[in-house]
Amino acid sequence: MLFWRKSQVKRILAEDSNTHSPVEDWGVYPAALGSGDDLVQFCVQERNALINLNRDFCPFLHCIFHYVDWYARAQRNWDLRAEQSFADFSRFSSAFSLLSCFAMATEEVMDSGEKRLNELGYKQELRREMTLFKTLAISFSTMTLFTGITPLFGSSLLYAGPASLVWGWVVVTFFTWFVGIAMAEICSSFPTTGSLYFWAAHLAGPKWGPFASWCCAWLESIGLIFGIGTQAYAGTQTLQSIILLCTGTNKGGGYYTPRGVFLAIYIGLTLIWAFLNTFALEVIAFLDVISLYWQVIGGTVIVVMLPLVAKTTQSASFVFTHFETGTDSTGISSKAYAVILSFLVSQYSLYGYDAAAHLTEETKGADKNGPIAILSSIGIISVFGWAYILALTFSIQDLSYLYDPSNETAGSNAVAQILYDAFHGRYHNSAGAIVLLFIIWGSFFFGGLSITTSAARVVYALSRDKGVPFSSIWRKIHPKHKVPSNAVWLCAGICILIGIPLLKVNEIFTAITSVCTIGWVGGYAVPIFARMIMPEKNFNPGPLYLGKLSRPVCLVAFLWICYTCSVFLLPTVYPITWSSFNYAPVALGLVLGLIMLWWILDARKWFKGPVRNIDNHNGKV
Repeated sequence: MLFWRKSQVKRILAEDSNTHSPVEDWGVYPAALGSGDDLVQFCVQERNALINLNRDFCPFLHCIFHYVDWYARAQRNWDLRAEQSFADFSRFSSAFSLLSCFAMATEEVMDSGEKRLNELGYKQELRREMTLFKTLAISFSTMTLFTGITPLFGSSLLYAGPASLVWGWVVVTFFTWFVGIAMAEICSSFPTTGSLYFWAAHLAGPKWGPFASWCCAWLESIGLIFGIGTQAYAGTQTLQSIILLCTGTNKGGGYYTPRGVFLAIYIGLTLIWAFLNTFALEVIAFLDVISLYWQVIGGTVIVVMLPLVAKTTQSASFVFTHFETGTDSTGISSKAYAVILSFLVSQYSLYGYDAAAHLTEETKGADKNGPIAILSSIGIISVFGWAYILALTFSIQDLSYLYDPSNETAGSNAVAQILYDAFHGRYHNSAGAIVLLFIIWGSFFFGGLSITTSAARVVYALSRDKGVPFSSIWRKIHPKHKVPSNAVWLCAGICILIGIPLLKVNEIFTAITSVCTIGWVGGYAVPIFARMIMPEKNFNPGPLYLGKLSRPVCLVAFLWICYTCSVFLLPTVYPITWSSFNYAPVALGLVLGLIMLWWILDARKWFKGPVRNIDNHNGKV
């Protein structure tokens, strides 16, 4: 047996240096495996694989591992007695020694995400306790299975019929994968809470980095805060339908919430989300895990039950091949234009997967788990979303009746009417429809909670880098719960202000949805474009690296984002009147104009992008 320094293993793992300084503690390792740095490097490289192997396939070695780990911690002075103790187990000396090395080496190993964070110039401030599953749950909850489809299903179906809606989801999913893969590669290299705007700053280089990060940060902040508004509005609309069906339906004198009550519910949901986000991250993570099960199980129930309950179902030819423009309702006669607008439901639904990136400073192994969560969210939503659209479309009883103002849901919610028609036609009551609507409403609730979490992290990160007015207030961390509570309430306050026009403007949801989508996916475009044009030698890749495929993937992703943003600025109804006008260009133009004016007049003089609080940057991005 040979003796090698325990600190040597720790130094190699932390990559501090290769020097060997005198230490007090000693470890015992088998001579058969080599000596010195060779042995230590072997332990480092094989540690995770062997630990997983012994956990999964070698319970006996797993027990030995824990015994040796306990033994190593219990001994304060390693001397010849340690050698004698190990000799008592001579038959397993090699296994003991190697696992002991792993136990001691793992004891003080820095998390790979935290290590990368330090390399980028930031110290760990937030609590790093999120697992891959919890991060995936938050990302999935932010996208939400029902959020985009439910409120926009009726209008998208009206534009060009079921075939355009069904196949539009497939087309949008295909291009969304390019965006997701491009972002996953960048996330693997930059596992920071600032995510998109941090990526933009570093990828754009010293000259353009501050401006790129400024644009990206504000686009992302706008998208996320308006995203809270879309969840609150859609959740309120669904609750409105539930109340109406519970009180007797529109035909039976049920209660249809007026604008004032609608706004009060909208504000109430926003305040609840802010209140819950003020608590420790464990609460949010727990609720988002519930959300994942809620949406997967609830979505499966709806997708399976609805076509089975419906007394009659549409034919496959109607669902997959029927194309029909709703010129009488929309005023749009161009088939191409109608198809473009019918894709809006899919484009609005398939984003939000960057939520995993916002939590990377709180996620274990974020350089690996962040990208996995991004791509997994897209995959799950893609499959379940298409299944949900198919279930709704097959279960339509009367297409024209969905939009009739005199129907049971007052013509305000096509999905609610489909559910009502199915259950009332079979069982002559609306109980089943109410239960399924409650499942959908729960999805909105969890989605709003998750988006509030993400929005607060972005505002906190931007405030940390002094990019928000009164940043000293918004960057404060709750002393007990270690969450950016002030940033949470700032986002909630702005969201409430956004909802006030609900009292007067009919098409406010169209504007909120458009600004949300443009801001959110527009924020994706900045770092993706910067990644596409930067010299490859300057990019420091993480565990996920596309290599030569990176530029083609980024190009397709960037062009798709530009197309998506332009579509959401188009008029959705003709003729254009004050009540049917898409106010998104006005709202977005006003906000972005003020932000750019601030940059030109003042911010460009002092805003430098992400501010490091550790000075150990290595020159690569």
